[in-house]
Amino acid sequence: MKEQGHPPYQDILFVDSSTGFRFVCGSTLQPKEREVFEGKEYPVYRVSVSSASHPFFTGSTSFIDSEGRVDKFVKRYAKKAEAQKQEIEDAKEEKASKKAVKKTPKKKT
Repeated sequence: MKEQGHPPYQDILFVDSSTGFRFVCGSTLQPKEREVFEGKEYPVYRVSVSSASHPFFTGSTSFIDSEGRVDKFVKRYAKKAEAQKQEIEDAKEEKASKKAVKKTPKKKT
């Protein structure tokens, strides 16, 4: 195997930025930051999602995104859904009031 053909393989400390969970795994990544973990110094690579924070592994139903994009999406479409429900209710009330006006008998004078 050529020496310059492959990047060096080393143990890397992966840190979940949302939960602070840390684990060591072999990788060819070359991060500049270094940190001591369990008495040994490792290069550090920060990840936004790991098994400690992903909903599939944690069993939670909501996903908390460190950037807040998911929350913004949910809030935006929750407002639209609420507005649509309100429009439907208003239309039903208007239709019911029109029916009530039509049912009242006209007085003969």
